[in-house]
Amino acid sequence: MERDCNPGLAGAGGALPCSRFHVRLVDERTASGVPQGDQPPEYAVSSFGGEDGVNRLHHFEYRGAGGGGGGFQGRDSLRPDSIFHSYDTNSYLKPFGHNTVDRVPRIDFYRNTSSFSGVKINRPSLADLHEDLKRDILSVPGTVDGVANGDGALSDEAERKPPENKDEKLVRFGWIKGVLVRCMLNIWGVMLFIRLSWIVGQAGIGLGVVIVLLATIVTSITGLSTSAISTNGCVRGGLGVIVICLSTVVTVLTGISMSAICTNGVVRGGGAYYLISRSLGPEFGGSIGLIFSFANAVAVAMYVVGFAETVVDILKENNALMIDPISDIRIVGCITVVALLGITVAGMEWETKAQVILLIILLIGIANYFIGTVIPSSTEKKGKGFFNYHANIFAENFGPSFRDGEGFFSVFAIFFPAATGILAGANISGDLKDPQVAIPKGTMLAIFITTITYVTVAICLGATVVRDATGSVNDTITSTNCNGSAACMLGYDFSACNTHPCKFGLMNNFQVMSMVSGFGPLITAGIFSATLSSALASLVSAPKIFQALCKDNIYKGLYFFGKGYGKNSEPIRSYILTFFIAVAFILIAELNTIAPVISNFFLASYALINFSCFHASYSKTPGWRPAFRFYNMWVSLLGTILCCAVMFVINWWAAVITVAIVLFLNIYVIYNKPEVNWGSSAQAMSYVTALQDALSLTGVNDHIKNFRPQCIVLTGSPMSRPALLDLTLSFTKNFSLCICSQVFMGPRKRTVSEINMNMDKYQQWLAKNRKKAFYAAVAGDNLRDGVKCLLQASGLGRMKPNTLVIGYKRDWRTTNSQDVENYVGILHDAFDFEYGLIILRISQGLDVSRILQIQEELQRKEQEKLALEAAMRDEQEDGKRGIRSLKFLNKAVKYSTNSALAMNAQQDYKISTSHAADFNQRLLDASTQFQKNQGKGTIDVWWLFDDGGLTILIPYLLTTRKKWCGCKLRIFIGGKLDSIDEEKRAMAALLGKFRIQCADIKVIGDINMKPSKESWKIFEDLIEPYQLHERSKDPATAEILQKEYPWKITDAELERFKDKTYRQVRLNELLQENSRAANMIVVSLPIARKEAVSSYLYMAWLEILSRNLPPVIMIRGNQKNVLTFYS
Repeated sequence: MERDCNPGLAGAGGALPCSRFHVRLVDERTASGVPQGDQPPEYAVSSFGGEDGVNRLHHFEYRGAGGGGGGFQGRDSLRPDSIFHSYDTNSYLKPFGHNTVDRVPRIDFYRNTSSFSGVKINRPSLADLHEDLKRDILSVPGTVDGVANGDGALSDEAERKPPENKDEKLVRFGWIKGVLVRCMLNIWGVMLFIRLSWIVGQAGIGLGVVIVLLATIVTSITGLSTSAISTNGCVRGGLGVIVICLSTVVTVLTGISMSAICTNGVVRGGGAYYLISRSLGPEFGGSIGLIFSFANAVAVAMYVVGFAETVVDILKENNALMIDPISDIRIVGCITVVALLGITVAGMEWETKAQVILLIILLIGIANYFIGTVIPSSTEKKGKGFFNYHANIFAENFGPSFRDGEGFFSVFAIFFPAATGILAGANISGDLKDPQVAIPKGTMLAIFITTITYVTVAICLGATVVRDATGSVNDTITSTNCNGSAACMLGYDFSACNTHPCKFGLMNNFQVMSMVSGFGPLITAGIFSATLSSALASLVSAPKIFQALCKDNIYKGLYFFGKGYGKNSEPIRSYILTFFIAVAFILIAELNTIAPVISNFFLASYALINFSCFHASYSKTPGWRPAFRFYNMWVSLLGTILCCAVMFVINWWAAVITVAIVLFLNIYVIYNKPEVNWGSSAQAMSYVTALQDALSLTGVNDHIKNFRPQCIVLTGSPMSRPALLDLTLSFTKNFSLCICSQVFMGPRKRTVSEINMNMDKYQQWLAKNRKKAFYAAVAGDNLRDGVKCLLQASGLGRMKPNTLVIGYKRDWRTTNSQDVENYVGILHDAFDFEYGLIILRISQGLDVSRILQIQEELQRKEQEKLALEAAMRDEQEDGKRGIRSLKFLNKAVKYSTNSALAMNAQQDYKISTSHAADFNQRLLDASTQFQKNQGKGTIDVWWLFDDGGLTILIPYLLTTRKKWCGCKLRIFIGGKLDSIDEEKRAMAALLGKFRIQCADIKVIGDINMKPSKESWKIFEDLIEPYQLHERSKDPATAEILQKEYPWKITDAELERFKDKTYRQVRLNELLQENSRAANMIVVSLPIARKEAVSSYLYMAWLEILSRNLPPVIMIRGNQKNVLTFYS
């Protein structure tokens, strides 16, 4: 009977857990001892892991009726990493009441192999569903699919080992603690308490708010392309509002883009680097990962310097300076960084607890400031410029008042680092429970809250504090004269600040908020909280980003810093590196010097985040399905442009350096070509571009001027006939299409399996060996049928092959007649489909597959020998005697087996003899001869028949390549003895019109003479085994022989084509005489009429034509022009 489902988790003997589709396992075995009838045996599913079933490993136990104790061969449970290899049990799944091997949709089918959040399970393959049912398909987790389906590198999850102690769990944060708190703390940084007043003073309320909003919008678009927005910056006067608005714009645009990207799939550790690299690829991802992690490291210094400034101010007020203000800032900063490093090294749990405490302090400080603005100002505070809310002060501070060479964008550059906090949550994406939800939600809410805070604080500062104040309570108005300032109208005269520097007011006092607040020490605590929390967040972010970059091994030398420690894979090494970078910048001790440096790095990161969102949308890849819908690709593009524009406006030379660094790192990664495949939008765009170009080509008719030989090369496996492939690539590489083709012959099931197994392997081999070619394979009953398929179906649109390249069949005299018929039939088929034909012959042969096989066997034998020796050493070291370990015995058996195979291969091929070894070496040397520089020499072209120009075009293309450029063309043509000069001039004129240069033109006038008796005797001996000799037999016997051996050469056929046969034999004599020393011989290929010339006679022609010569290429075009002399 079928098991009932139970909401609880089932043990080995319990009820099955409920799921959306209750899957029942049914066994239809009829073997003895197995229950039959209405109560089939049951399979109970044992589960463990998460409650949602995502993390479960399943194993299946067989049970007899009633759940008894019967089992598979002694109750062995089925292992999750194995498959039934015998289908004796005929077991299959029964989803929703239907018996089938098919599986219902399940998330485990779509996981990466290295996923720790759940077990990778393979669904039944197409063969399992389509072929005869020969094995049981139950649950097959953990099989390797390869990096193409994953990230190409181990993920954070893969490196995090499951805790051995059940009570010890990985630290994961929700959207509040993980993103919202971090973003708010990072945005409410040093700018809020000790720079916002200065920004309002410089830019005014209006421009100050604009700066904050502009920064917020740009980062929000980046956040909407990534995760969320972090706003805000500093406000200065009327322009101060504009400054805030500008910063808000930047952060909002970035936040929008970030949100879109991070909701388009599972997000792992690495923050902005992960998002950019998985979207645009390792080139831009690697470059931005370095500068973004460096920018975060520098941001640590910026926030710590802000903290140290506040401490030093307190020391100065109490006359407790240690040395001098600058030196004290450096000392306090270094001590602070050491303390922060200790917190981060202790782990994310302690860092998060510290962040929560700091947030509470900061919120109290902000609330304390707002309370202070409504408390009536004391005489002392009035002397320092604070008068509570007054319309006159608001009006005076609304407009800008830039001083000391400052301007709108220089003020924006100082403020913008405050907006960079939007990525604080995204930077620890690997430590979030659900980054797809947490990053957009937490970031955008943090942007909104902090933007409102910055704008409100800026307006309150501009409405309550004047720009300049002396700090003296005695500077009151003593006369009726007033200079019209807001302070003058309120009874104070601060006109002395026009001639002498003052220490108070928005422009002069960085501690304005402390002075305004209800209780000053709380503002100081808020400053400490804001600066330390921001520094702490950056100190965590930089190593996390850098660790993710190092793990991907894009930059080989940095892999050392990718190692993680502890259950959360803490980047201790990266922490230490970040510490030293931060200390170096702390020693500068000038906040205004540090801020513009990191502004450009952050803006470059934001620009690429926005561009990632735009590019992914524009490529229209089906994989771009972000759950976050409130984005637009053109808005993301606007964010990209705005970020780049702001970079140059802030500091043009720093922007140029930033761009140069990004491009340099990009080129470095492109050159090194890291072995990763992340399914980037760049790949998608390449496909779209290629598809559009291919489609556009179909609308353009071919023109002779644009003809190029696009070749199908019958290499078999690409490494089997290297000379054939190398020669073809010599005139097609980076120029035209080249397809390495292979025909798999045999039983269809086996051949199809071999094709599927080798397709990617051989294409990767071509790429690894820098062979600019494609690989194509087909299955066929014989070679000819397979090549027919290739000739008809290869190519795409105008990118369709027009030339067949094939090796000469050296073994035609020893192989069976059907193989010869198929070979010659391929040549006929090529002409039928109007292909040009190129046949390459090398005296040593082309096929090196046998040698490669022997080398592989010998290499395997050597490896097994070394493994056996290592195992023997292990046995001796362990002191084991008598019965050896199973591991050792397995290695011994494997070594013995492979050793026998290798030795058999040696004996079969006679590799042990010096003659065979010498032959193999000569064959290997010949197979690589076209990979070498050919030096100075000649390519002799025997252009005997006009085929449209392919015979002359191929050698010309060879001479344009670097390896062949030292070779000169020599042209040989047939002619008459009485008109040699005229025909030579005519050929020279023709080549001149074609713009093809040659070293010499030679007219062969005696080409139609009969060959010598010696040469003819050689040809007769060559064809003797294949002649029918029907004239020497009676008609009845001749007829019987002709039916029995239809492939043999008849006397009538030989007589009919005697003149053509003479020509081939004579041509060989001429080739021996004139071209024996050439680097390459190109000769017109003779054509055999179908049904008229037998295959063996045609092969005899090719044999006698090309025997005992340097490499020979026999070429015949399809009789259509491939050359033109018209412009």
